[in-house]
Amino acid sequence: MTDTVEPGTAARMRIDKWLWAARFYKTRSLAAQAITAGHVRLAGQAVKAARELHVGESLEIAVGDSVWNVVVRGLNAQRRPAPEAQQLYAETSESRERRLAQQEARRLAPVPGSDLRGRPTKKARRLIRGFNDNF
Repeated sequence: MTDTVEPGTAARMRIDKWLWAARFYKTRSLAAQAITAGHVRLAGQAVKAARELHVGESLEIAVGDSVWNVVVRGLNAQRRPAPEAQQLYAETSESRERRLAQQEARRLAPVPGSDLRGRPTKKARRLIRGFNDNF
């Protein structure tokens, strides 16, 4: 994909709609909430959800613990499959390295209790009860 707008799309679009189409957020309302909360910045400045986005502009997007620095390469009004959505932006190399380092750190030092799933088993409940009875 080149730095031009895809055929059949406008030369500009709302930033919340682009974030949804580029698959950073599952819904437009989640994208708008993230923008309102200040998790999305355009060229270092806070923006509103209705702000028009153009090709070539740079965004800083905070999704969970990850921060993405991307340059808009294309606009598409429809939400497409992930491989096509990834062509709408180019992530900077510093951003990619930082995200991968964070992922590696989370893999090597997981949050305590992150491996626990669902309710405790009968054996675990007995251990918990026995531990609490000692106090």
